[in-house]
Amino acid sequence: MKNVSSRAPECAIPGWRVIVSDTGRFWASRVKPFPGESEWYAPPFRTVDGDTFEQLRAEVERQEEAARNLEAVCDEAAEQSETGQTGGKEATLGTSEQVSR
Repeated sequence: MKNVSSRAPECAIPGWRVIVSDTGRFWASRVKPFPGESEWYAPPFRTVDGDTFEQLRAEVERQEEAARNLEAVCDEAAEQSETGQTGGKEATLGTSEQVSR
């Protein structure tokens, strides 16, 4: 007998492979790895699970958001290292105040 209520929708989650276990638990694995550095012990995780499809979809969105946040941090760090900035805006303001005195 099939458990029809535990089946995932046809176009489940774009970019993720959805699997329903024989116990009815939902799993998703991202088709392409997340760009940049990703750790085994910290988000974003490439494979996630949930008791329901709605929980799985929410967990996938959390991983995608974590990846966007990580990418933004990495981009900001790379931009600062390219321009040679170490103190950010505060250092620039402090220098201009000293010059005008």
